Order: sequence, then structure tokens, then C-alpha cells
Amino acid sequence: MSEVIAGIAIPDTDLVRQATALVKEAADETLFNHSRRVFLWGSLKAAARGLDVDPELAYVGGLFHDLGLTPSYATKDRRFELDGAEAARAFLLDHGRTESEARNVWLAIALHTTPEVPLHLEPEVAVVILGVETDVLGLGLDEITAQQRAEVVAAHPRPDFKNRILRSFYQGMADRPDTTFGTMNDDVIAHFDPSFTRTDFVELIKNSPWPE
Repeated sequence: MSEVIAGIAIPDTDLVRQATALVKEAADETLFNHSRRVFLWGSLKAAARGLDVDPELAYVGGLFHDLGLTPSYATKDRRFELDGAEAARAFLLDHGRTESEARNVWLAIALHTTPEVPLHLEPEVAVVILGVETDVLGLGLDEITAQQRAEVVAAHPRPDFKNRILRSFYQGMADRPDTTFGTMNDDVIAHFDPSFTRTDFVELIKNSPWPE
């Protein structure tokens, strides 16, 4: 029987059970609960918008979206979003999902810190950023009822979440700060590391090898 939280059913499938076990082993409690909430908030908002979302793909997108911040999946030379995207793609292909389906989840995770763009792509891409923006930034929180919020947070609590998620972001990117160029993630590095010097896009243009 499927677990139901705030009216959203967690798919009762082997793929979902294995995805849950993988992320629970790799992530700490803060990231795991955050990732489950992302699936739930995203699913609630997608349903309200009439989006037809594959629940297994939405689940893997939500659960794996921050996997690149964990020691087991983090690389040293690319954006953390890509680490999670690659892990999700491989997982889905190994579990019989199509290349197209895996690609949509790859896009969902790779673009989850890129505002607006995912909302114009497939529902399985949009659902992840809808959940992320709700849980991290509180965007559109009024679209979710007080009862729904209470049920989700009861299942997956948010103790000191703002501080804990910022620390998780920093710990996952501190040893690869150059990968944050062009993203909001450099705000996190700058917040925790006063010595961090951001790459200036204007200066890159002005100092390019072109003569004019």
C-alpha cells in the first residue's frame, strides 16, 4: 500500500524503494527530509496546475536533486547539480526507464537552480523546481493549504532548516567554488568564506583575447 502524505501518494514500486534507500544512505537527515518535501511540494503544485507528471520520475527528480552535495556523489570539477543529474540518469536507465525519461529528470536536476527555464519544459522538469522554490525560498507557499503544510512538515520536519540547508550547500561546494560562477550558488560561498572572490562576468568580457 502506498504511503500518502497531504494527499500525495509515494509510488509503491521497487524503483521508488531503491531510490529512497540510495538517498537515505548517501544524505544526512536534513537533505533527505528536504528532498522528500521537494517531491511533495512539487507534486502538490503540479497537480494544482493540471500538469500530468509521471510520479516515479518526479520522485527520483526530487530525491536526487541535491545528491551532488553528498560526499558519495560529489565531484571536484563540476557543478553539484550535474553530479545529481548524472546519478539520476544512470539510476533510471538501470531501472528500465527510457533515455528520454532519464533525460527529462537529468534536466530537472541540472536546472533546479536556474529560475524560470524549467517551468517551460516537460512536467517532469518543472515539478522539481516547483518543489525546490517552495521548500528553500517559500515561493508560492500560499498555494499550499495550512493542512497540507502541516502534514508534509509532520512527516518530514524542518528543524533549523534555513541554517542547516545553507551549511549543506556550502559544505557541498566549498572545495569547488569556481563551479558556482554564473549561478546563485556563489552567494552561498561568499556568505561563508569572506576570502572568496567572485568571477566577474563583465571583467571576463573586457579582458577577453579579442582586440575589440
